[in-house]
Amino acid sequence: MRTAELVMPDELERLRERLGLLERERKRLGLLVDLFRDIGACHHYVDIAQAVTQRLGQSFGLDRCSVFLTERDGGTVHLVASYEDPTIRNHVVDLARYPELRRALDTGQTVTVEDAPQDPAFAAVADKLTARRVKMIVVVPLVSKNAVIGALFLRTLRERPAITESEFELCRQVADLTTKALRNAHRFERLEVRKGPGTAYLRSERERAALLAFLRRLLVAFTDRDAAWNEMMLARTSAVEVDRLVDVALTVLSQEALTR
Repeated sequence: MRTAELVMPDELERLRERLGLLERERKRLGLLVDLFRDIGACHHYVDIAQAVTQRLGQSFGLDRCSVFLTERDGGTVHLVASYEDPTIRNHVVDLARYPELRRALDTGQTVTVEDAPQDPAFAAVADKLTARRVKMIVVVPLVSKNAVIGALFLRTLRERPAITESEFELCRQVADLTTKALRNAHRFERLEVRKGPGTAYLRSERERAALLAFLRRLLVAFTDRDAAWNEMMLARTSAVEVDRLVDVALTVLSQEALTR
């Protein structure tokens, strides 16, 4: 008798469920690793938001995936990144058009709309949603230190299976990861502001000042000498040595500018 025939049907079903669970876990971890890699190289909040929307949109097969951020007073909401249109940057949105987004921002709770075209809240745009074959909408708030700073917006098409509980959990993890990355980007930008936009210019000016001081002192040292200033008199080995000394001098000037 073959080995497969010794396995009971209920045991086979448990094995299939177990394999399915492991495959979903593999995809979840893979997505999180990819996101860590994508946003790890980003220092600006728009780049972080764009990386998140692109990765989620592709992985989930979404019709729309966006990141919204609020201003400090909470009165204005910006669409900072969108999967379906990567050119979108910092568009101010009218919350009257996004009742589900308003609810998520107000309550700090995940909002799920199972069938958007049939939901009374979307009666005014039901025809458009039906024409686009929209099915489910999920809005996951971005919460930092008990304050809602924005939301992750996902919209699926009718042909896509409903978002599962494990995918919901993944969305919450992505939202948490996004919030932390945005907080770090904000700290980085504040640090850049403290340094000031003229940091590179100031360093260049210091290098120039050090160069002029070096040349002035060098010329003064040779003022009383009678030697002719003619590079043609230099041997080839001497010319190479002069080039080396120039490189050394430039290195010293750069270091001098940093220490002032």
